[in-house]
Amino acid sequence: MFAPPTRAEGLARLARFVPRAGSAYAASRSEDRGPRDRGNVSTLSPFVRHRLVSEREVLAAVLAEHDLEAAEKFVQEVLWRTYWKGWLEQRPAMWERYLARLAADLRALETDLSLRRRVEEATAGRTGIAGFDDWARELAETGYLHNHARMWFSSIWIFTLRLPWALGADFFLRHLLDGDPASNTLSWRWTAGLQTPGKTYLARADNIARFTNGRFAPDCLSRDAEPLCEPPPPPPAGVPPADRPRAVDAALLVTEEDMTPEHWEIGPVRPKAVLVGHATAARSPLSTSTAVLAFARGAAADAAERAADHFGVPAHTVSLAPQALTDAARALRVGALVTAWAPVGPAAQALARAEASLADAGVALLRLRRSLDDRAWPHATRGFFAFRKAIPDLLAAEGLIPPAAARGPR
Repeated sequence: MFAPPTRAEGLARLARFVPRAGSAYAASRSEDRGPRDRGNVSTLSPFVRHRLVSEREVLAAVLAEHDLEAAEKFVQEVLWRTYWKGWLEQRPAMWERYLARLAADLRALETDLSLRRRVEEATAGRTGIAGFDDWARELAETGYLHNHARMWFSSIWIFTLRLPWALGADFFLRHLLDGDPASNTLSWRWTAGLQTPGKTYLARADNIARFTNGRFAPDCLSRDAEPLCEPPPPPPAGVPPADRPRAVDAALLVTEEDMTPEHWEIGPVRPKAVLVGHATAARSPLSTSTAVLAFARGAAADAAERAADHFGVPAHTVSLAPQALTDAARALRVGALVTAWAPVGPAAQALARAEASLADAGVALLRLRRSLDDRAWPHATRGFFAFRKAIPDLLAAEGLIPPAAARGPR
């Protein structure tokens, strides 16, 4: 469904979808028509997640054909991912809290045979719940689920099956081609009533029947969704500062977080080579799916080919392990590795582990950030509805709509 994992494929999907990104999308976006009919949604998420196509490119293409009012729903969907990343970037302890919760739940699976059996039935699609079982199998087979199905699935997992939410989030992260630490973790927390305290999402049979066009109508769902409880998140600590490019002989380091280095604003950096690696296997203590790994490898190969052609330098595959990055930098005799900002998650953790080793070798690690993230992330301090108010001004600042359009009618 998503082959090949290339920028060219992402751009082709974007071009096909743009005419439908306005009122047609708003009217039908909630319908899960099944894996054979995704014509009502863009299916761009795996390409955007790896920035084979950037959020800004998607927004620019859509807003070139539709005004903001017509494309509002789609624009918001694109920027939900930006919002989640900005929210977690200012509260990295919440990713650590999730990892600790997941580790405890995985230990429980080793001793609680009943829990293990129920989790295995759920992930294999053997619960007997119409829809849920189909989505479990679809996820494992395709690496994708419609957004509405993700909400139904997480609600049924938590409130009907009474399974630990972190194990469900891990199941998604291991199998979604667009699996993103911020979007995935915080969306599961939202369903559970942890992200917006006391506000849960309850999957209802009539809603499922309506938006699957009658394909599924489960009759055994929980009728209540009592929110889970935990200590509140810390207050936002602000967005960490990015680095500024400077005149230095460097290698560009491409990770799964941004695979279009030809669009990075590297300024006076003098690239001598491109290094391409990813931390996709580190999404979970369990095995990341073969489909997810294959997509990441294909995207990395595509990025390496494009970058080598664009910069006229050799491209090499590299591990993100500290010694591997240090050895590669030494072999190239560069003073810096220049990389796109990796938001909270496995790639950021890998870079943080490598930084000291690189510094000991006299190699700086420079993290650059795209302007849309720089502008948008500071607004992700509260809920999405507060963030949403800033969207017109953000789009105007990026040159995607006229300033007058951001102000709206007087």
